[in-house]
Amino acid sequence: MVVAQRDAEHVRRSGVRWLAALLALVVVAGVMGWRLGWLDRLLEEDDDAPVDPAAVAPPPEVDVPPIRRPRPVAPPADEDGPLDAAAVEAALAGHLADRDLGRNVLAAVGPLDGRGVAYQWSKSGARLAIPASTTKIVTSAAALFLLGADHEFETTTVLEPGGATPRLVLVGGGDPFLLSSQDAQWGTSTPATVSPAKADVATLARRTARALRADGVRRVRIGFDDSLFSGPAENPMWRADYVPDGVVSPISALWVDEGRSPTGWGRVSDPALTAAQAFARALAAAGVRVVGEPRRTVADPGASDLAAVSSAPLAQVVQRLLEVSDNEATEVLLRHAGLADQGDGSFVGGQRAVRRVLAAQGIQMRGSVLHDGSGLSRHNRMTPQLLLDVIRWAADDAHPDLRPVLTGLPVAGYTGSLAGRMDRGPAAGPGRVRAKTGTLTGVTSLAGIAVDLDGDLMVFALLADKVRKDKDALARIAMDNAASALGACRCGR
Repeated sequence: MVVAQRDAEHVRRSGVRWLAALLALVVVAGVMGWRLGWLDRLLEEDDDAPVDPAAVAPPPEVDVPPIRRPRPVAPPADEDGPLDAAAVEAALAGHLADRDLGRNVLAAVGPLDGRGVAYQWSKSGARLAIPASTTKIVTSAAALFLLGADHEFETTTVLEPGGATPRLVLVGGGDPFLLSSQDAQWGTSTPATVSPAKADVATLARRTARALRADGVRRVRIGFDDSLFSGPAENPMWRADYVPDGVVSPISALWVDEGRSPTGWGRVSDPALTAAQAFARALAAAGVRVVGEPRRTVADPGASDLAAVSSAPLAQVVQRLLEVSDNEATEVLLRHAGLADQGDGSFVGGQRAVRRVLAAQGIQMRGSVLHDGSGLSRHNRMTPQLLLDVIRWAADDAHPDLRPVLTGLPVAGYTGSLAGRMDRGPAAGPGRVRAKTGTLTGVTSLAGIAVDLDGDLMVFALLADKVRKDKDALARIAMDNAASALGACRCGR
C-alpha cells in the first residue's frame, strides 16, 4: 500500500466542535459512556459501529462551565492564537521548574483547533527528549491511517496435500491479542474500559477439526508459519535485558497471550512454537490425532484453506493498547504498518512507514528519531511539537479512522494508565485531561488534550528525560500536576 499524497491542509471544521462536546461530557459523567458505540454516535452518528463492553462507574458529580464555540483556525504566530501564552505559562511554569523533573524538561502547548504553538519551553535549551510510551500515539495513528479502523487480523489453518499423514499448517496473521484459549489470562492488570473480543487457537482448533473430519482426515502432522514478519524478533535498539527479563516478548506474527509463558511467569523465548503447541493440544482434544511435534515452516501456496479466526477491529485494538500502554501490541502494529506501506514487516520497515506517513501529512520530524513503536528504546528522541501535530491530525475531521487515537487516551484520574494519577495537583484537573503516559527509568512524559475552565481545547506534550533514579515517583507527580494545571486554568484569550 502506498501512502496517500500530502493533505493540502489540516482542516478541523465541525470535528473540533464535536470533540469539545465530547470533553465536556467526560467531565460531567467521568468515564461513564466511554464505549465505542457511544463515541461513534457522538462523533460520526454511525449506527453500525461495534459497541465495546462495560464502562467504569461514574466519578463524583463535577460542576462544568459551558464549552466555548472554538475560534477559527489560528495562524502559527503565538500572539494571534486563541490561547493566551502568558496564561499557559503561568499555569505550567512552576510545575515544570520542579527540580524533581531533572535538567532536561520540554513542553509545548497549542490550540487543538490550529497549527500554532502558544507556549513552548525547554529547561536545558534542548529540542529533543526520550518520549517513552508517548511514542505509541505516533505508531497507532500511522497504523490506523495505513490499515483502516475496521481492519482485522486473521489466523488461519491450511492443509498441504500428500501422504497418509498430511501436514496441517497454522499460519500467523499478526493478531496482537490472539489467546491460547478463551479462559487464558491476558494482557496487563491495568483496569481498562476497552476490552475487545479476542480470537483464540482453541476455537481455531475446533473449527479445523470439523473441516478435517468433513474431508475424511483423522491424523495430521503440524507445522507453524510465522513468516509474515521479517527481521529480528528483538529490537536491536532495546536494552539487551528487556526480553530475558520479561519486560517485553519477542515480537512474532504468531503468538498466544502476547508471548506470555503458560506458567504465568515471564515470557517465552519462541512465541510461535508455544502457540503451535497450544493449538496441537486443542486439536488433539477435538479428536484429531497429532503425529510428532510442531515444526516451523512456510505454508505451501497450494495448500487448502481449512479454518480461520479473526481479531477485533483495529480501532478497538488501538484503544486498548493506548489505554493500558501495551508494548507488545504496539510493536505488532508497527510491523503491520511496514507491511501495508511497502511489504516490509520488520522494525526498520515499520519505522520507515511511519516516517513516510507523517511526511505525507505534512508532519515534520524536526530531528525526531524513532527506532521502535512502543517507546521502549532509550535511543528514541522526539520533539514535543511532533506529538502536538500527530494528535491534531487524529482530531482532524478529514481523518475519522484516526479517532481511536483520541478516544483511547486515558482520562486523568479515572481510566487506564492514569486511573490512579493526577490526584495531588489542581482539583479541577482530573476529568479535564486525557493523555498518554510515558515512563522509563529516568524518563516521564505526558501527551494529550485538555479542556480548561472556560472550555478552551488544548493539545500538549510534556517530556522529561534526565530524572534522577531516586526521583522517578516524584517526577511523575510533578508532571501530573503540570497537566492538571492546564485543565484548571483559564488559558483562552
